[in-house]
Amino acid sequence: MKWLWLGLIMLLTGCTGVPEGLQPAGGFDSARYLGRWYEIARLDHSFERGLTNVTADYRRLDDGRIEVINRGFDAQKKKWSEVRGVARFQGSQDVASLEVSFFGPFYGGYHVLVLDPDYRHALVAGPNRDYLWILAREPQLDQATLDRLIAQASAWGFATGKLILVDHQPRS
Repeated sequence: MKWLWLGLIMLLTGCTGVPEGLQPAGGFDSARYLGRWYEIARLDHSFERGLTNVTADYRRLDDGRIEVINRGFDAQKKKWSEVRGVARFQGSQDVASLEVSFFGPFYGGYHVLVLDPDYRHALVAGPNRDYLWILAREPQLDQATLDRLIAQASAWGFATGKLILVDHQPRS
């Protein structure tokens, strides 16, 4: 399964820009963003295909970078898959535009486009409109908020009709 996660690296290698015409959230406080986020919805990619119960954990490292641990359950193989990486800011630390690496010197864009004022949910894009995630602090997000985030992403040109809603049923 790790080779699938590495697909993320291959797809994003050297692609750290923000999707054209969009801006990452300002007034970003990385300390408030740290901790666990649940993947509520995503556009499909080989590096996450078939995964349920997907989470992302963020922790500040001593050198100022952020450790990223992505974890998901592969129902077909009946086992957990995990990948670790590091993130760093692309510019000012109060702008939610980072680059993440899961493999050596290769980085991909990670841009928080919408962030709840209480840091309870977020809409995140990669370097282009092929990468989109809706994240929340809890495994479920109320339908009105989810609908609003999907509508915003659709207005920005993301293929929201192809979003996968992530199952968060308990697994052993």
